[in-house]
Amino acid sequence: MKILKQITLALIFVLTFEALAFSQVHDPSWRRIIYQSEDNWFATEEAKTIAENVLLYQRAIGGWPKNTQMQNPLSSREKAQLKSLKNSNIEATTDNGATTQELYFLSKMYQATANENYKQAFLKGVDYLLEAQYDNGGWPQFYPLKKGYYTHITYNDNSMVNILKVLQDLKDNTGKYAIQLPKEKFEEVEKAFNMGIECILKTQYKQNGVLTVWCAQHDEKTLQPAKARSYELPSLSGAESANIVLLLMSLKNPSPEVINAIDSAVAWFEKTKIEGVKIKREIDKETGKRNTVVVPDENGYPLWARFSELDDNTPFFSDRDGIKKAHLADIGEERRNGYAWYSTDPNLVLKRYPEWKAKYNTPKKKQEPKDPYNMVVAKDGTGDFTTIQEAMYAAKSFPYERVVINVKNGVYNEKVYIYSWNTHVSLIGESKEGTIITFDDYFKKIDLGRNSTFHTSTLLVEGDDFIAKNLTVKNTAGAVGQAIALSVNANRCYFENCAFIGNQDTVYTAGEGFKQYFKNCYIEGTTDFIFGEATVLFENCQIHNKSNSYITAASTPQSQEYGYVFKNCNLTADKNVTDVYLGRPWRFYAKTVYIECQMGKHIKPEGWHNWKKAEAEKFSFYAEYNCFGEGYKPESRVPWSHQLKKSQAKKYTKENILKSTTKWYQNL
Repeated sequence: MKILKQITLALIFVLTFEALAFSQVHDPSWRRIIYQSEDNWFATEEAKTIAENVLLYQRAIGGWPKNTQMQNPLSSREKAQLKSLKNSNIEATTDNGATTQELYFLSKMYQATANENYKQAFLKGVDYLLEAQYDNGGWPQFYPLKKGYYTHITYNDNSMVNILKVLQDLKDNTGKYAIQLPKEKFEEVEKAFNMGIECILKTQYKQNGVLTVWCAQHDEKTLQPAKARSYELPSLSGAESANIVLLLMSLKNPSPEVINAIDSAVAWFEKTKIEGVKIKREIDKETGKRNTVVVPDENGYPLWARFSELDDNTPFFSDRDGIKKAHLADIGEERRNGYAWYSTDPNLVLKRYPEWKAKYNTPKKKQEPKDPYNMVVAKDGTGDFTTIQEAMYAAKSFPYERVVINVKNGVYNEKVYIYSWNTHVSLIGESKEGTIITFDDYFKKIDLGRNSTFHTSTLLVEGDDFIAKNLTVKNTAGAVGQAIALSVNANRCYFENCAFIGNQDTVYTAGEGFKQYFKNCYIEGTTDFIFGEATVLFENCQIHNKSNSYITAASTPQSQEYGYVFKNCNLTADKNVTDVYLGRPWRFYAKTVYIECQMGKHIKPEGWHNWKKAEAEKFSFYAEYNCFGEGYKPESRVPWSHQLKKSQAKKYTKENILKSTTKWYQNL
């Protein structure tokens, strides 16, 4: 009996998983035609007639509407109406299996008939999937975008997983699809797939600092769990998360980040499974209506709630009024019987996990680099390490010669620490555009008290004589308050051809008496996005504002001759940004000087702000010299700022600003 039960469970899992994408299509006949028809059927006249319907339903943009029984005969009037809808592109979607199932049908038709029309419609559908993807790697429920919750990154009903499985089969050339992609399209598909996986990793929810699973939908900007319909509240989802994990488990040579994501999700599934009950659908004797109830069953398979609280995993239920209830029986008949409130899907994850873990999660012996002074980091495993932090762990402490860590192109989703004992380290990216270090910590997420800001950095440098070139450092938390991309608390540090991207508090330059040098770099943010007490020279850099606010917040110590010096920099902004201050004093003796910089019209005429500190007007030193552009209006600046004379500006040389016990800056 035990063996029979296991076989039955496995069969239920397989059938359930195959039907996941289409669980909301009420009439299953279209789904059966696509997935259960014999290959030779697709060459029949019946199949060709249906295929013509599929071509008619396809919108000009390449997608299809959902919940449509494509096999139903169409009248002349209906065909004319579909032709008129083509260019409107309305209701094109990937929800409920739409578009992905039509792509598979067209592939089967092309395989059976070699009809070029099916191939072109298929390729247009693939283009639709690529075009609909957000820059952050996610997909909305509808594209073109439809107002409302439809713009959220949508895992609900496995929409995004369905898309990624199509792209995965195409890029891996598994043979599931008979239509071959052109080389350039293959590269686009591969890039889109990788971006999608990165999005999955970035949206995995952290509960008190611990990775858990996913919500059915995530905000397309902040990536945080988001609300959909009134009864689909921000929550952790057992059903959708299971299929995300199954997708991650299908990846060949998974990265450490993917392995960690899977391990964390499995731990959550183990922690939150509901045992000793089952879902029963019975007929109410009094009303004669169907009623869904939870009843005891010690032999039942584990269940997971469709919605669990973000902070403590407590299951909840709700009617269309959006009010949370503790038990299924607490909500009304319509929602109680018309929605899948529990799922068995994570059982399949737990069933496959031990074999996957044995294959990919076996602890590896710490790898020693071939040359400890010249290491290579590569996501694809072709280097000494696959993560930057692994290389840092292997780096010599207080080395007698420079340690060079070459980082190949890739998105490295990790917090990187250059410790105080890791002096003379060079982090050299393959390219600024392709070598990206990213993480998403922010003040409230860290939640360690008033100084939480300083724990949010994606890249933290504490080792003196650090060099970084040709890479991008991002804090992707979004507009959620303080969130540092780069934190430098070290002396004699140099950054060249790098990009630092964030919102509030993008770059923190720390250390009384410390000297730091940014050359040919791009720095963007919203408020005080360059802040700190170090002496820093910014030369030939682009400083980009994303909102009306303040560029700098220097906290220069009183004893320091120089604070921030911007030379030959270009101050730019988003189109809607019109009111930006050059700086405000974090501490009274703040010093910030702009020399021969181009200032866009977004710079406010008054230029500087005292942060409501009258004393700062006496002690701070804010100055400009020979700048230009629409935002340079020296005659309108606040009276307590300065316009330098030529003789005064002469002292702002690289040597004077950066001089130290060594002439470390000479060859930079």
